[in-house]
Amino acid sequence: MHMNKSNETKEIILQTALEMIKQDGFEKITIRNIAKHSNTNVALVNYYFGSKDKLISEVVQILLSGFHESFDVLDDLSLPPKHRLKVFLLHYVRGVEQYPELLSRIITMGTALFASQQEYGEFMRRIGFDKVKSLLKELTNEQDQDILMMMVTQIFGAVFMPALMRRTLEAGSGVEMKPVERQIDLLLQRYL
Repeated sequence: MHMNKSNETKEIILQTALEMIKQDGFEKITIRNIAKHSNTNVALVNYYFGSKDKLISEVVQILLSGFHESFDVLDDLSLPPKHRLKVFLLHYVRGVEQYPELLSRIITMGTALFASQQEYGEFMRRIGFDKVKSLLKELTNEQDQDILMMMVTQIFGAVFMPALMRRTLEAGSGVEMKPVERQIDLLLQRYL
């Protein structure tokens, strides 16, 4: 299927914005810079997106749909449960490392980043916490949903916080971060 010129231009603008956010973070990008780097103009960017916030919202949706794929491994019952969790965490954290500023923004803004509560609810469902809870239930035989959810947040925090803070920790305090896979192995060995 061939994209028409209009969709192609919109896609170029989105990809340019995504790359600029990856390089410079949210605060430094402007509609004018996005237009310049995408070889379009301010009027076109505004035509397709209406505002910088709406453009950023679409960029966030693209990013999140990529994370959604990470959860597919949790459905692969041919892999042992602990291995499924490790592969999932590795895939997910690689995405976090690719866009740390974007994910920090999502975490700090929470519902404000989404157009509606419904959109935020859909995002939370897509995060796939239920799949991770099911896997943890399989691994630990824990039945209490509240405890399983606490375990999910602890595992996410233990793996993703270092990924989000890597640059700061290494630059600011001289801490040498161990490879992500080693961190995940240690976590799973001690926790599960």
